[in-house]
This record gives sequence, C-alpha cells and structure tokens, in this order.
Amino acid sequence: MKKLLLLSFIGIIIHSTTRSQCSPQGNQVSYGTGDVWIGYVYDNINFTGYAGYVTEGTAGNPAFDQSFGGSNANYTTNGCSIYTSTYSVRYKLTKTFAAGGYEFTVGGDDGYRLSVDGGATWIIDRWVDQGYTVSTAAVYLDGTYDLVLEFYENEGDNRISFSMGTTCMGSENTAEYGTNDLWRGYVYDGTNFNIYKGVILRGSAGYASFDENFGGSNTILPTSNCSVQTETFSVRFRLRKNFPSGNYNFVVGGDDGYRLSVDGGATWIINRWNDQSFTSSAYSVNLNGLTDMVLEYYENGGDNRISFQMQSNIILKIDLLSFVANREQQQNVLKWEFSGESDPAKIEVERSNDGTQFSAIGVMDGADGTKLSNRLMYRFTDPDAADRRFFYRLRMTDTRGAVTYSPIVRVDGVFHTIRLFPTSVSSGAIYIQSPQRLQHPVVSITGADGRIWYRQELATLEKGQVTAIFSQTERLAPGMYFVRITTADLPAFQARFMKQ
Repeated sequence: MKKLLLLSFIGIIIHSTTRSQCSPQGNQVSYGTGDVWIGYVYDNINFTGYAGYVTEGTAGNPAFDQSFGGSNANYTTNGCSIYTSTYSVRYKLTKTFAAGGYEFTVGGDDGYRLSVDGGATWIIDRWVDQGYTVSTAAVYLDGTYDLVLEFYENEGDNRISFSMGTTCMGSENTAEYGTNDLWRGYVYDGTNFNIYKGVILRGSAGYASFDENFGGSNTILPTSNCSVQTETFSVRFRLRKNFPSGNYNFVVGGDDGYRLSVDGGATWIINRWNDQSFTSSAYSVNLNGLTDMVLEYYENGGDNRISFQMQSNIILKIDLLSFVANREQQQNVLKWEFSGESDPAKIEVERSNDGTQFSAIGVMDGADGTKLSNRLMYRFTDPDAADRRFFYRLRMTDTRGAVTYSPIVRVDGVFHTIRLFPTSVSSGAIYIQSPQRLQHPVVSITGADGRIWYRQELATLEKGQVTAIFSQTERLAPGMYFVRITTADLPAFQARFMKQ
C-alpha cells in the first residue's frame, strides 16, 4: 500500500512538474472542419485549468472512440499533458449537412452532452457520474451547424465516443394546427415523441371526430415522409377550432395512453397517460371562440387505437341508437335506428371515397322510418356503390333545425389476395399478380427500419396481369423488406420479401 501511494504521489509530482514547464496551445474557441474535431482539454472537471488541444475524427468521418490511454495515465495534448483522473474536454466541429434526418450516438464514462447550436441547447444530455452509457438523438438538419461535444471524467474508467448517420425523418413544422375539423397528426417513432417521421390527417371537413387503429398492430404506417412500425410510437394531433359559446362534451378513447388539451397542451382536461387496453374518458367544458386543441397518444406494444368524439350539449330531438353499413347482393345497404322519442325532420346520407370529403347521395324524410318497439328504423340502399371502399355518415336535422352528424362507417370492397413473387431475391425484379382490376395502385417498399426505399403509382392493372413493381433489388442491402399496395377503393395489401 505504501509503495502504491508513493507511486501515485510521484506521478502527481511528475505531472505537476511537466505542466509547469509547458505552454498550452490553441485558442479554445475555434471549431474543427472537414469532420476533424478540435478538443480543448482541461485539467479539471469544470473546464478550468486549460492544458491544450487534441483532434479526433478523420477527413470525411467525424466518428471516434477515445479512452485517453486508460485511467490514471498521462494524456498528451498539443500543449501540456494531463493526468486522466479528474479532467474535461470540449470538442468543437463545424459541419455542413444536406437537408434530412440525422441520428447522433454518444457514449461516455462519466458525463457527456451534445449540442448542434454551439452549446446553446443540448440534444443529448447525460451530465452525471456514470459507467459507460450510450444515448441517441435524431434531428432534422439543413445547412451549416456548430457541433459541441462536452465530456468530463471524475475518477475511475474514462471513455467518450461519437458516431452519426442518416435516418428518415419528417420535415414539417410540428407546431402547425389543422383547421376546418381536419386534425394534423405528427407521428413519432418512440413512445415519448422521440424521432419525428411525418404527418397524417384525421377527421373531415365539418366533422372532427375520428376512430383510428393505424392499420393494425405491429404493421407499417405510412406518413407524409417516413413509415413507422405501429408497435412503439406516438402521435401528437393538433386542431384549431372556432367554438360558438356553449358547453361541449369530449369523449376520447385509447390503447395505450392518451390525453386531451383545449389550451395548446398547457393543461389536460382528459389524462390517461399510461399503458392500458382500450379505455374511454369523457369531459364537458364551456368554450367560446378560437381554441387550440391537442390530442396526444402513445402505443407501447400490442393493440393500438385512438378515438375522438365531440358534440355540443344542446338537447337534441334525435337520439341515434345504431348505424351500420354492409355489402349485400352487390349493393351497399345502410341501416340506422333512433329512439322512439326522437323527432327527426330529415336525414341526409353522405358518402366519401376517402373518409374526408363527403357529398350527399340521398335524403330521407324523418317520417319515412318504421316504428317498432319504441324505435324508429331506417334503411337506405346505395345502388351506385361499386365493389370498392366507401365511407358513409348521416347528417341529421331535427324539427327545430338543429343539426348533428353520425359516426362514420365504412364498407370495404371484396378484396382478393395479390400474389407477390419471388419472396427471396439476390438481384432482379419483384412481381405482383392481382386476381382483380386495380385502379392506379400505389406501391411502396419499406425496410425493417421504416425507411421508404421505393414508392410509385402504377398504371391501372388488369385482372391476372403480371407486373414488375421493382426491377433493381440488387440496390437493396440484405434484410427483410415490406411491400405495401394501396388503392383508393380497396383495403391495403402488405407482404414481405427477403433480400439475400
């Protein structure tokens, strides 16, 4: 023990003597360029006692992994050496980024933090004593940025690492609100709004209610930019709506967490932010004028669903008990029921190709219903509905002129499975063959990481026609890929193939 203490004491004396005989080099403010960092080294954990500078990274690759020669060693700089026990380093790099998403990975023992705005804010911040720990962050960049990576060591093992790569990210302004009852839903990979992927639109003109399951559990959800796997993800919906003075009832349901705000997210009138099976919550509130609504949702595995409904708490003379639509004998048949106390003046049947833009296709008089067991029953047939997907809703007017809308129901066309072949390739083309006519199908090929490799709208495909949808599979890296085919009138088709 005495020998060990003596050696440590001698090391400190040698270090102090060496330090007194050297002059620190570097100005502590210049940034490295060409992917080569300048690291300013300090003989203390709080960036005091400047010793000199080092460089990390190489031309064309800013990644590095530095352990400073081990713990309790002398580390040489362009200036003075330091003893690797308690010290800090501030790395600086100016780098130009092409427009796109970038993922940064930093690891450290002990504390570290990363900034892309010269140290004003930190996109990664683990400024604590710790064993080697890795953190990632993804941001959208476009232009020249001043990167700052700070590190400190407070005895024991020491290490700092940095790497970066591109990732698919959305580019929209995520603070923008939807209008005209059309929500803007900003989709993120990760349950805590981690990596922004793109926007989806929900609701429809004049009707803000919606019920969304994102295509099902553990599948691929397309957005305006990048796809996301529907397993661990989150969505922040925004809608700006002008409310006439009155009391309004909101009902939100979700699996897993959800919460609703009517003040831009400052407070939550409904808050069920936890893992759960589908559960709904209601809240009534007085509103008057322009209101910024925020509906947040996350999914942490298993089934996923988020629903939103709202209505004014005006006592209506129409009580809708049920509304269904089905395909019967090559026609779409709609059926609904009111309670016997309802007093409808007219019911307009509206149809949509996409669930957003509706138009009236028929009107029924309130007196046309059949009264049975204290219920009013109605039936409407849409004879013009082809074998494709349609959405329907009812615009119901009571005898006082008050108007309300039904929930939206959907009728899917009869879908026959598309054949995708081959399912394992090393080069060449991927083909599809459809047993029915497809009008302008949109084909996308997505990697397991959610990156869209190919997206194209094809000409109309006839029944039985064999078509090459992608002819350069040799351009793809080995791994699993998902093919998704969508049309305006049929359910989405999804299959997968393996690139060897």
